[in-house]
Amino acid sequence: MIVEPKVKGFICTTAHPVGCETNVNRQIRYVKENGRMEGPKKVLVIGASTGYGLASRITAAFGLGAATIGVMFEKEASGKRTATPGYYNTKAFDEAAKREGLYAKSFNGDAFSAEVKEEVIQTIKQDLGQVDMVIYSLAAPRRTMADGTTYVSTLKTTGELFTEKSWNLQNNTVGEASISSATEEEIQATVKVMGGEDWMDWIDALAAADAIAKDAVTIAYSYIGPKLTYPVYHEGTIGMAKKHLKESADAITKKQTANGIKAYVSVNKALVTQASAAIPIVPLYFAVLYKVMKEKGIHEGCIEQMERLFKDKLFGTGGVLLSEDGMIHMDDWEMREDVQSEVMDIWRRIDSDNLFELSDINGYWEDFYHMFGFKFPEVDYTADVMV
Repeated sequence: MIVEPKVKGFICTTAHPVGCETNVNRQIRYVKENGRMEGPKKVLVIGASTGYGLASRITAAFGLGAATIGVMFEKEASGKRTATPGYYNTKAFDEAAKREGLYAKSFNGDAFSAEVKEEVIQTIKQDLGQVDMVIYSLAAPRRTMADGTTYVSTLKTTGELFTEKSWNLQNNTVGEASISSATEEEIQATVKVMGGEDWMDWIDALAAADAIAKDAVTIAYSYIGPKLTYPVYHEGTIGMAKKHLKESADAITKKQTANGIKAYVSVNKALVTQASAAIPIVPLYFAVLYKVMKEKGIHEGCIEQMERLFKDKLFGTGGVLLSEDGMIHMDDWEMREDVQSEVMDIWRRIDSDNLFELSDINGYWEDFYHMFGFKFPEVDYTADVMV
């Protein structure tokens, strides 16, 4: 089967297995070239198949030499329909780990469910005894509870209607877009899905089963962004969920004091994801930010971020490096005053006529296609592949 990208608006409905494998192998090569690090040796990654979760698992395995267990919810190929990119990513990771003699097991199922938690814990007990690091990088649109209730997350403001410049990805014009205000019910549902409740459930279940080691570390990922996007992220529904994530980290650390388990939140840099591509206003900010950070030589993708997180801010000689707000900030380069000053100067001037001149549209689309395994020059996309 010849697989081509089929893009509809801000989503791609196909994924290329060889391209996804190439993406994974590129990240593995980056970590290996940067050398081995000291750190945990038995790592559980919840949300391990794409983005920061995948990069974290790669860094743990090929940077720390750790045994890893990954949890993800991906679809296999069916008929002429390709599998999801995370399915191919996981397969490529598992094969690469096996070649290196690294323990790796992957569970494809609903991480919110008690059944998946139990299955994973039993495997930890049987194969590893305990894990000494838990990475929580789950990005899901909905969560179904044990009683059958389903909560759906929304990306809305919690105040007034928010209107700003926005890039129309379909015709490459700059106009305006608006994001509406959420109801209290939508806010609470978003917190249920994207907050820290399930993270706490995982740590509770692991601790109750004696499947997490004393003095283990657990980390979840967040994003704040500049004041420009505060109504969407920091002060919006997603911001309320991320506030709950930090409260959950504090609650985990307090509850697990006797075991020495510490929970952290890492605030990461803005990067193209399937979720961010769908949010009005945000892709234009990303494209401008990419241009500025690349010109300064400080742009990072997921794997560069996670390798630096592990090496410099989690397991370096200085210990865990926290900012004044009690979180780890991997967005430190994005939020530098000189970077944000240039971004805002461009933002005031950018329009349909100078869009390509003042922003990195091509870089944005390259990252977008790479998520699905496309646009890698070393891959022959005219060749038949097994999906």
